[in-house]
Amino acid sequence: MSTWIAVGVTAFGCYAVKLLGLSVPAGFLERPVVRRLAALLPIALLAALTALQTFGDGRGLVLDARAAGLAAAGVALLLRAPFLVVVAVAVVVTGALRAVTG
Repeated sequence: MSTWIAVGVTAFGCYAVKLLGLSVPAGFLERPVVRRLAALLPIALLAALTALQTFGDGRGLVLDARAAGLAAAGVALLLRAPFLVVVAVAVVVTGALRAVTG
């Protein structure tokens, strides 16, 4: 039963945040600083999620094949490879290292 309460509270919270966002005046959203922050926020969140999934393992930090895959993806990005190639490079490097190290 507590799970359904958590789902209900979360749904209400999401609706409240959406309603709060709709009540922000348009003049505030047109400011250059706000527009720039809104453009950078998804990138920052994606970078944080990637770092957490790459280096996190429960409660500690881990440096394993995922980090090597991320580094290889970074190199592919520096070489201006297309997105699918970047993902493929990360997958291949991570898989190869896991196959070698066990």
